[in-house]
Amino acid sequence: MFPLTEENKHVAQLLLSTGTCPRCIFRFCGVDFPAPYKLSYEELLGELQKFLETEKDELILEVPNPPSKKIRLQELEVGIDGIDNLSQNGEGRVSVIEDGSTASKNSNLNVCNVCLGILQEFCEKEFIKKVCQKVEASGFEFTNLVFSVSFPPQLSVRESLFEVSVVFAHPETVEDCHFLRAVCPDCFKPAKNKQSVFTRMAVMKALNKIKEEDFRKQFPCPPNSPKAVCTVLEIECAHGAVFVAGRYNKYSRNLPQTPWIIDGERKLESSVGELICDHLLTEFKAESFNFSSSGREDVDVRTLGNGRPFAIELVNPHRVHFTSQEIKELQQKINNASNKIQVRDLQLVTREAIGHMKEGEEEKTKTYSALIWTNKTIQRKDIEFLNDIKDLKIDQKTPLRVLHRRPLAVRTRIIHSMETCYVDEHHFRLYLKTQAGTYIKEFVHGDFGRTKPNIGSLMNVTADILELDVESVDVDWPPALDD
Repeated sequence: MFPLTEENKHVAQLLLSTGTCPRCIFRFCGVDFPAPYKLSYEELLGELQKFLETEKDELILEVPNPPSKKIRLQELEVGIDGIDNLSQNGEGRVSVIEDGSTASKNSNLNVCNVCLGILQEFCEKEFIKKVCQKVEASGFEFTNLVFSVSFPPQLSVRESLFEVSVVFAHPETVEDCHFLRAVCPDCFKPAKNKQSVFTRMAVMKALNKIKEEDFRKQFPCPPNSPKAVCTVLEIECAHGAVFVAGRYNKYSRNLPQTPWIIDGERKLESSVGELICDHLLTEFKAESFNFSSSGREDVDVRTLGNGRPFAIELVNPHRVHFTSQEIKELQQKINNASNKIQVRDLQLVTREAIGHMKEGEEEKTKTYSALIWTNKTIQRKDIEFLNDIKDLKIDQKTPLRVLHRRPLAVRTRIIHSMETCYVDEHHFRLYLKTQAGTYIKEFVHGDFGRTKPNIGSLMNVTADILELDVESVDVDWPPALDD
């Protein structure tokens, strides 16, 4: 059943006469079910022509104001004798009658003046097969997909509000957008990473601001039909990121959490993130990764206990389907490859779930074990008073050692509790439970007075930290898994 009704006839005839393709005509007439769009272009054109057949040689259509015009469709080849000719080359003759005078002009109806050919050539089976072949050859695993289309920005000027990524370009009409710059200069700002100021967002912003009467003065309505269809710049296949989470233990005092690079020079050969992610990249066949965790430890600090929560974003993975047993085997593979780290509770998670790792991060607590040296000789009685201090508030100015990468600020942190263990006249071990985000090293030595109070000022000695271990990170995520 043909989708247009008798009340659509005048609109459809006018659109066809100005160079609009059948699929765009259906859109403008409100056809919102898919069956008609699935027909081939030749079938659609033939059915549309039959629908628009008239017993008269001339059909007079009133065009909405402004301006008042009458369009006479002469020898449009919509009759029985002309259907084959029009379906082959899309050409017809249109006479425009304005103010009583007649002027003839040729109108090339081959390329749609609205979609620039996208809903003509690129909705046919041959092009769909080309896209499918590209997907099959890419080697990606997936259970569902998102099909997106990137249109040239000038298509928005000509009316295209829908978006369905095949990347199209249409060089012939690239200047369609240029008049908008004169009308809305504030919408088009040069950017270092953009080749043109006429981005889709900028064009849409300008179209939303321009008045309709100004638009009609600057741009023909309906727009002229171009000579060439859009070209396909690229057909790319990509898979959405996959997220993996777990906890890691770090046993080395010579291993950074992420690559340690200073002035473009790498200082250490590996990192926690790389020791984990290199295996994941291989198994997931991903292009790259982004590593994040609940806090971070210094290169010389170990992370013990139940480990530190981490999350990894694997970018453009080709393999995404893993059984729980395969994930366990992958975790064991990571653990067998290095004695510097160990991983537990490795699992696939959603992007949204990663937010739990960061929720209320500064309100969480962490426990530490520190070996401390003092310049003065000490006895057990000299450190026992620290055991009685609870919820000590300290002010920490951004440490000198991290000032190059963090803004200068004074942060208040809480030392919830401390427990001491005497070692000898110049050493003792201090166990601390603190608010997350506390700089433990600076709390011990004071950082030239930038952390107040500190262990040195509390004991009236010069103190320094020799070893530091993270004993626990009290973040209840990701969920613990059975061994």
